[in-house]
Amino acid sequence: MAQNSCNALVQWLVVALLIAMLGGAKAAVLCDIDSGELNLCYHAVAGNHPPKPNKKCCAVVKHANLPCLCSYKSILPALGIKPINALALPSKCALKTPPECKGNHLMPE
Repeated sequence: MAQNSCNALVQWLVVALLIAMLGGAKAAVLCDIDSGELNLCYHAVAGNHPPKPNKKCCAVVKHANLPCLCSYKSILPALGIKPINALALPSKCALKTPPECKGNHLMPE
């Protein structure tokens, strides 16, 4: 029970950090992405039918530590991001989807 409470607390702290970064707080680096660059992909991961990612977004994805980003997929809905859209970005940007992002209900193997 204590382990679950600790995990929930950590997830909420990460959500708060990401919201602060997206909200214009001081720039920080998360998974090799400067927080100011995260907004370049927001249009491609939000909503039911997001547009194809643009070149700037794909440049961000190509430089990101994708396995690190995949570890945050459970908190993405709190940021208005659909996990299935976010997990599809690598393939839409001509990259391989990391194994850490596969094998779950959100992304086919």
